[in-house]
Amino acid sequence: MPFKYRLQKVIEYRIRKKEEQLQIVIKAQAEVTRIEGLIEQNKQAIIQTRQDMRSANPIMYESYDNFLHHLYEVGEQLEVQKQEAIKRLEEEKKILVEREKDIKILEKHKEKMKEAYIAEEKAAELKRLSEVAVQKHFAKTRANEEEAYLEELQMIKEGRNKNEY
Repeated sequence: MPFKYRLQKVIEYRIRKKEEQLQIVIKAQAEVTRIEGLIEQNKQAIIQTRQDMRSANPIMYESYDNFLHHLYEVGEQLEVQKQEAIKRLEEEKKILVEREKDIKILEKHKEKMKEAYIAEEKAAELKRLSEVAVQKHFAKTRANEEEAYLEELQMIKEGRNKNEY
C-alpha cells in the first residue's frame, strides 16, 4: 500500500495560502514601484518647471513658484506614501516567510512519517520473508527426516531380508 500522509490537505491549504501571500507581496512591490515612478515623474516635473521658469516672463514667476511649491508638497506626500508602501511590503514579506516556514515544517514532518512508513514496510516484509524461510526450513527438515526415516526402514527391511536367507 503506498504512503498516504494524513496531513496532506493541510499542506495543500498552506501552499495555497503561501501562493496568495506571494501575490499580495507582488502587488505591494508593484505599489512601491508605482510610487517610485510617480516620485520620478514629480522630480522631472520640478526640473522642467525650473527650466521653463528661466525662460518665462517675470510676471509668471509667482505662478511658477506656487506650482513648484505644490510639486514639492506632492513630492513629500509621495515620499510618505512610499515609506508606508515599503513598510507594508516588509510586513507582507514577513508573513510570506512565516507561511513558507510553516510549509517546510509540515514537509519535514511528512518526510519523517514517510521514512517511518518505509521502515515499517521493510520490517513487515522481513517478517513475511522470515516466516516463509521458517516454513521452508521446517518443510526441508521434515523432508530430510522423512527421507532418513525411509532410509532407516529400507535398511531394516534389507537387514531382515539378509537374515532370512
